[in-house]
Amino acid sequence: MSRLFSTRDGDDGLPGPERRLAVIALVLGTLLAVMDTTMINIALPTMARDLEVSASRAVWITNLFQVVCAAMLLVFAAASELLSRRKVYVAGLGLFVVAALGSALAPNFETLLVFRALQGVGAAATLSIGPSLYRSIFPSRLLGSALGLSSLVVAGGYAAGPSIGGLVLSVASWPWLFALNLPLGIAAAIMAWRALPREARREGSFDGYGALASMAMLAGLFMAMDAIGHRAAITEVLGWLALCLGAGTAFVLRQRRAPHPLLPLSLFSEARFSLAVGAQGTAFIGQGLTFVALSFLYQQEMGYSALHTAWLFTPWPLTIMLVGPLAGRLADRFNPSVVASLGLVLLLIGLVSLAGLSSDAAAIDSLWRTALCGAGFGLFQPPNNRELMTSVPKARSANASGVMSTTRTVGQSLGVALVGLSLAAGAGVQQSLWLGAATTLLALMISLARIGRASRAHRQARAERASSRMP
Repeated sequence: MSRLFSTRDGDDGLPGPERRLAVIALVLGTLLAVMDTTMINIALPTMARDLEVSASRAVWITNLFQVVCAAMLLVFAAASELLSRRKVYVAGLGLFVVAALGSALAPNFETLLVFRALQGVGAAATLSIGPSLYRSIFPSRLLGSALGLSSLVVAGGYAAGPSIGGLVLSVASWPWLFALNLPLGIAAAIMAWRALPREARREGSFDGYGALASMAMLAGLFMAMDAIGHRAAITEVLGWLALCLGAGTAFVLRQRRAPHPLLPLSLFSEARFSLAVGAQGTAFIGQGLTFVALSFLYQQEMGYSALHTAWLFTPWPLTIMLVGPLAGRLADRFNPSVVASLGLVLLLIGLVSLAGLSSDAAAIDSLWRTALCGAGFGLFQPPNNRELMTSVPKARSANASGVMSTTRTVGQSLGVALVGLSLAAGAGVQQSLWLGAATTLLALMISLARIGRASRAHRQARAERASSRMP
C-alpha cells in the first residue's frame, strides 16, 4: 500500500503525501454510494411495515435511487468539465448527505421517495467521476494499483452493506441507516474539498438537449429491465423500451452535431476503449445474472435461509477484495488486457462449475465455486478499468469515467432482467447460470480481441516512462 504514495522523478498526478487525503475522500464517497442499496435492501420489509405500504411499493425505495443514479451518470461526467470535477464531487457528496438526513426524518412514504431520488442524484455525481479522479491523483505507473484499490472498496461496500444493515436494525430503527451517512459524508466532503486536485474548467456551453435525451434513454432502459425482472405486462415493457429507443436515437443525433457534446462519440473510435467497454458490460451482465440466479438456487432449490444465503455469497466479494489490489499491480507491470483475460477465464470456469451444482450439494461445494468466480472477477476488473481509462486522452477522463459507471450499472440491471425473463419463459435456475457463463464467454472473446493493440500501447507507455526518468 505504501508504494501508492511514493514519489519518483517525472511522476504526473499529485505528490505522494498529498494523495492520502484525496484517496480517503474517494474511498468514503464510494463506500457511501455503494453500501446504500445493499444496506437498505435488508430493511425493506421493516420499512414497508412501519410506513404502512405493500412490499411491491416498498421496493421503490431502492428502485428510485437506482433509476435516478443511472440516468444522471453521463450528465455529471460532462458537467464536471465545465464546473471542475472537484466541485461536482463535493456538491454530490453534500446533496447525498442532506438527502440522507431528509430520508431519516421522512414522515411518510412519499416524502421518503423524494429524498431517495435526491440521494440518487448525489450518488451519480460521485460515482460518475470517481475513476477519472484516480487518474488525476496517481501517476500513470501506479494507475492500475489505484484502480485495484477502487475495486477493493466497491467489493467491500457490497459485502459489508447487508451485515451493517442487519447490525443496525438489531439495535435501532431503520432511519438510523440513513443517519449513518451524515458523519462519514461530511468528513468525506471536507477532505475532498481540501485534497482533490484543482483544475481548469472547459470553456463553452453545456449540452442540455443531450442531457435530457440521455436521462430519458437510460431511465427508459432501466425501467424496462426492471419491468422484465418483475414480469410486468408486455405493454409496459414495450413502452419503456420505446422510450429508450426513441431517446437513444435523439441522443446520438444530437451528439453528432452538438458543439460540446455530452458524450463525444469519437471516444468509441478508439478500439481499445470500445473493446474495454464491451468486455466490462458483458462481464457485469454475467455477474448480475449470476447473483440473482444463485439467490433462487440457494433458497428455493437448496432450502437455505436468507441469512445462510448471504453467507454463501461472501466468498465472491471477499476474494475480489483480496485479488483486486494484486490485479492492479500486475496491470501496471504487464499487458492489462492479458491480465484481464486471465481473470475472465477464471470467472468462466467458476460460473460453469456453479451451473453444474446440484440441489443436494453441500455448502462447501458452493463456497469454492463462488470464491473462484470472485477471484476471476477481481483479476479482470482493475486491469480492464486501467485499459478503459488510459485508452483515451486525459482531457476525456471524465467522459470515460461516466461511460464506465453507466456500463457497470446497465450491465448489472440487464443481468437481473435476463433472470426474470428466463424464469418467466419456464427455464430453470441452472439454465440462467449457463446464460451467465455464456455472457462471460462473450466478454472473454471481446477481451482477447484487444490484446495486440494493448500490447503495443503498453510497450509505448513503458518506453515513455523510462525516457522521462533519464537525465
